[in-house]
Amino acid sequence: MSTSIQPAKHPLDLLTQEELTLASDILKIQKNLGKYHRFPLLYLNEPSKHAVTAFEQEGEYCPREAFALILDKSTGDTFEAIVNLDNQNITSWVQLDTDKNGQAPLMIEEFDDLVKVVQEDPDWIAAVKKRGLSDEDIQNIQIDPWSFGHWGDDEKYKGRRLMRGVAFYRKKLTDNGYAHPLEGLVAIVDINERKIIELVDDGSHVPIPQAELNYDTPSLGEPRKDLKPLHIVQPEGVSFTVDDDWKVSWQNWEFRVGFTPREGLVIHQLGYNDKGKIRPILYRASVTDMGVPYSDDVANHYWKCAFDGGEYGLGRLANQLELGCDCLGAIRYFDIPTSDDFGNTFVMKNAICMHEEDYGTMWKHYEFRTGVFEVRRSRRLVISFFCTVANYDYGFYWYLYQDGTIQLEAKLTGIIQTSAITPGQTPNGGKVTPEIYGPTHQHFFSARLHMQVDGNQNSVTETEASALPMDENNPKGILFKTTTQTFKTELEACREANGATGRFWKIINPNVKNHVGNHPGYKLVAEHNPIILANPQSSTGRRAGFAQKHLWVTPYAEKERYGSGEYPNQNYGDGLPVWVQQNRLIENTDLVVWHTFGHTHICKPEDFPVMPVQYVGFRLQPNNFFELNPAMDLPAGKDHASVQDGASHCRHKNT
Repeated sequence: MSTSIQPAKHPLDLLTQEELTLASDILKIQKNLGKYHRFPLLYLNEPSKHAVTAFEQEGEYCPREAFALILDKSTGDTFEAIVNLDNQNITSWVQLDTDKNGQAPLMIEEFDDLVKVVQEDPDWIAAVKKRGLSDEDIQNIQIDPWSFGHWGDDEKYKGRRLMRGVAFYRKKLTDNGYAHPLEGLVAIVDINERKIIELVDDGSHVPIPQAELNYDTPSLGEPRKDLKPLHIVQPEGVSFTVDDDWKVSWQNWEFRVGFTPREGLVIHQLGYNDKGKIRPILYRASVTDMGVPYSDDVANHYWKCAFDGGEYGLGRLANQLELGCDCLGAIRYFDIPTSDDFGNTFVMKNAICMHEEDYGTMWKHYEFRTGVFEVRRSRRLVISFFCTVANYDYGFYWYLYQDGTIQLEAKLTGIIQTSAITPGQTPNGGKVTPEIYGPTHQHFFSARLHMQVDGNQNSVTETEASALPMDENNPKGILFKTTTQTFKTELEACREANGATGRFWKIINPNVKNHVGNHPGYKLVAEHNPIILANPQSSTGRRAGFAQKHLWVTPYAEKERYGSGEYPNQNYGDGLPVWVQQNRLIENTDLVVWHTFGHTHICKPEDFPVMPVQYVGFRLQPNNFFELNPAMDLPAGKDHASVQDGASHCRHKNT
């Protein structure tokens, strides 16, 4: 095979559709892949930081490579492959021990297969009929496909590729099935063999809730009529530029856009142009996984802890965004080349949205003694994508601000998992209707921040404030002190946030000092987030171990890519809690900061039938990074489209 491919403009550019097709064809031909082989993953094998630096500084060529995960559905054998697209050869082909390493991520084809397998199983049909449903009703039953988890070393599960199916009744195709859950019935399916190997039926015959709670437009009735149009316009165009397809420049910021099937949106090489010099801050940033553990011990829920990145793929399930709905204003969309379960390539249209938006006041002061009044409005650049993972929808929004602040915000919406209330019993969750409740659960996100603050050698410090005793040194009782420590090893840096002491962490470059003698840094501003409440020794606690701490710090290691480990599907437990046991040195080195953030969700009626957006996230703020406020040079412009009274200047009067 010899195929000519147009060379990439930069080593971190996504593989084009032509490159993905070439990689797929090489694997199919050279490994004689047939009708039983699948491609759970196929994407750019990112070159090392060293190779990228050599390309940028010395012009050294960086080979284009594809990473592929190949699953043989007939045997369950799973292989990791690396394909060199320049010489069109497979440079690595390694079989995984799936009992030890975990299974490949679940695929769209398997979602469909599970539904067919369950709906056609005679024992499942009989169990459904015992719950009062007819043959006609069964045609409308919704089956939710779930990952299996990891529950001991039972021989009946060992070596199998497993999924679970739970059921919801729908009176018609467009009915909201989550309003009608079927209790105590879970199918465990060997998805390679395409058969139910165990049908869990606890014998409970909780009445199926009947109230219809639909959210499609025809079912919602007349909308409110007093909402006037709100237009977002930029008559002179946008302030950002996109070069070489993936490189973005905006308001002193520079970065490259990336995307993977597991993580979705990736930010590469984020830096700030400070007086003509690009100062690096982040080499690579992404959300590497999610863990969603449930706190309900009934048959339908006790095993649930979805890893929406590692088991399903945040990027693979990305939405096609719509102008005027998902994004407002002057929008730049990014299309993402990708492949399906069979290695066939296609383009995900409008998968990433980028735009500017007003964000209120940036800085302001009115000096009443002199009459000097100045105010500047803040604008931020928004880079985002949305994905749908079964019942939940998640938006991931990276914000860049003109004062050097970086923010990640996750938006949680969609439909909660539901259960029917057993008469006379107290549910393990919050009631959303008289008939159904939402099991209490948690959402955890693992953000991976490969730091590069003013260079490759960084350290992490922790600062806390505490009150001083009221004594002769503090007679008024108003003084407090701050203490700062620098983490030297991984285990020292396994930390939780503490609002009472104002605990914060800062990533600094200890080899550089600014004009006031401090090390330039970026402060990690954590929200008041929970940690996982499942016991660390439980299956859920082990597998979502990254959620035990808000902060982890590791030296950069090529193979340590995801907070939950490489393959969490049916894995015993891997990732950060395992890696940090090496207790490696993390001071003044090439390091990765991992931040866990999330939400404990106690369901309520306002969450149904579709949950309003819940916001969680964090910020990285410059701390001793700039000489002064970097937003002082913003123009004092006025949005004349907002003027109603004809005034032409922003001036305050002393009231």
